[in-house]
Amino acid sequence: MSQQGGRPTGREDDWWMQLYDETTEDTGPSAAPDSLDDRFASASTTLKKTLSAQPADGAPPTPDSATDPPAPAPIPEQRTEAVPAPTVDYVGSGPPTYEAEPTALPPADPDDLDDLVADTVLDGAHYGACTLRAVSVRGDSARYRGEPRRDSLLTARFGTGDAALVLVAMATGARATPGAHRAAAEACHWIGRAVGRSHERLAEDIRAARRGDLKSGLHRLTDRSLGKLRASAAEQGVDPEEYAATLRCLLLPADPECRTRVFFGVGAGGLFRLRDGEWQDIEPRVTDVVGEPVVGFGSMPSETPEGDRLTMDLGIPTPPSPYEPAPEPPREHFRFRASVARPGDTLLMCSGGLAEPLRGEAELARHLTGRWSGPTPPGLAAFLADTQIRVKGYADDRTAAAVWET
Repeated sequence: MSQQGGRPTGREDDWWMQLYDETTEDTGPSAAPDSLDDRFASASTTLKKTLSAQPADGAPPTPDSATDPPAPAPIPEQRTEAVPAPTVDYVGSGPPTYEAEPTALPPADPDDLDDLVADTVLDGAHYGACTLRAVSVRGDSARYRGEPRRDSLLTARFGTGDAALVLVAMATGARATPGAHRAAAEACHWIGRAVGRSHERLAEDIRAARRGDLKSGLHRLTDRSLGKLRASAAEQGVDPEEYAATLRCLLLPADPECRTRVFFGVGAGGLFRLRDGEWQDIEPRVTDVVGEPVVGFGSMPSETPEGDRLTMDLGIPTPPSPYEPAPEPPREHFRFRASVARPGDTLLMCSGGLAEPLRGEAELARHLTGRWSGPTPPGLAAFLADTQIRVKGYADDRTAAAVWET
């Protein structure tokens, strides 16, 4: 039967019988020579004729007769721009003390494997007018000693469409403390929850350029997050000074019409801007911050600057603190900066592990300028390689988030 379900006809199947009928003779061997040697000889002869027609200087051959078509015009030489500077392993006066690659893994608890921290975390995205690259890498010293990465990185998007808000948070735990990596992760998670629950209002304030509302609101969210961290330390029976972390955050609106970038945080690190081929250190200084360190929840100053006491025992019970015990005031000033980006800018927020060598080694700044001044942002692998360029004397964890403005 045919594929359409009809009855077969002889004429319809003639082609099949003619193709596979055993009585049909094969075409047989060709009269022309067809061995491997014959084919090689024929190809060699054709190649020699072609080369003999080509002048020695490489110019197009002259037509053999008036009937031959004219030779095509030579293709003009194509010039391409040179690539951003090549990557290197280290810069500075000499090679670093430690090996370039991880050596020892941190110890693992079989009953608490969730406590393990990866050597490297890499992330990226593109929203609105900006491209984001983010990385957190264990330092050379920790890699050699088998210690966990003390830096923590969180990248999160809250909301959808142009109303979405992207948060990049990074934290660094206290040095030489066993739970430093846990404290850093907790700090990122607390601020992530706080920003996520308030993202609609924050995004609206950013688009409307309400700088005062943003600063006070983010100040409260940061204080609340660090207060919870200190309360968590008390619950674990850990010294709050040891179970502490610096915190640095960046807010990026997904709205392509909004180029306001908001930085806030507490503690050491760096905020830089690469504009017109020059690095600018735009980290808010302590002298730029007005007011005293934030007072924690459930506490207040004991006296005014003039010496007047503010606490009086009137027999009125003190309302309970939202967190028990009440967190103490942060030891660092709150830092805040809201700025409008220009097309071509690159904004870099980083932990102290990268900020210190970037400020202390001019060659590192020059190298990153060459790498990051191209027409397009680097890919994830290239960004990872750039942020791992080592400098002798700087072996701490490195966490960085860079934003390229298109």
